[in-house]
Order: sequence, then structure tokens, then C-alpha cells
Amino acid sequence: MENKLEVWKKAHELTLNIYLVTKEFPLDERFGLISQIRRSAASVPTNIIEGQARQFSKEFKQFLFIAKGSLAETHYHLFLAKSLSYLNEETYLLIDAQITSIKMMLAKLIKSLN
Repeated sequence: MENKLEVWKKAHELTLNIYLVTKEFPLDERFGLISQIRRSAASVPTNIIEGQARQFSKEFKQFLFIAKGSLAETHYHLFLAKSLSYLNEETYLLIDAQITSIKMMLAKLIKSLN
């Protein structure tokens, strides 16, 4: 599945990166932080694509707001993982930059639907 929206592509890339880095988290986090951060990250491109499939731009915008919320949740989980020393500074900063970029793209897309 390929989507034309650049923000969807970036969100998908983020999700793939989250899955990769969480493979290195402690196994006792399998049902805790690993599960939470993967779900919130995957929710971002999922909500973008679901909203895009809706008939009206108002519905699309609502799904983009949900994606934005999931992105904020992912951002906190990332910060928590760094605070728990599950991520090194370099990995944290790379993913943090991805999140910031996606947040800005979502804001522009939402604004364009007004």
C-alpha cells in the first residue's frame, strides 16, 4: 500500500523506526512500553489514511487531529524510553526530529483544509 501524501509516508517511516528501536528494549517491557509506543506510532499513519478515505474534508480533518494526538503520545513514550535509558541520545534525537517534522506537516495539512 502506498499513499501519495508525504505526511503519511513520513509517519509510516516513523512507525518502522519505532518498531526497529523497540526490538532492543528489555523483554519485560513487551506488554508495557513496547506495546504502547508501537500502537501510538502506528496510529498516526492509520488515522491519516482512514481520514483521507472519508467523504468530507471535515471528517478528514478530525482524523488528522487524532493522528496529531497519537503523535504527541508517541513523543512522550520516546522521551520516557530515553529517560529509562532504553534509547541513546543519538537515536532519541533522530526520532525526535522525525516527530517534529510530521507534527509540522500535519499542522499545515489541517490548515489547508480550513
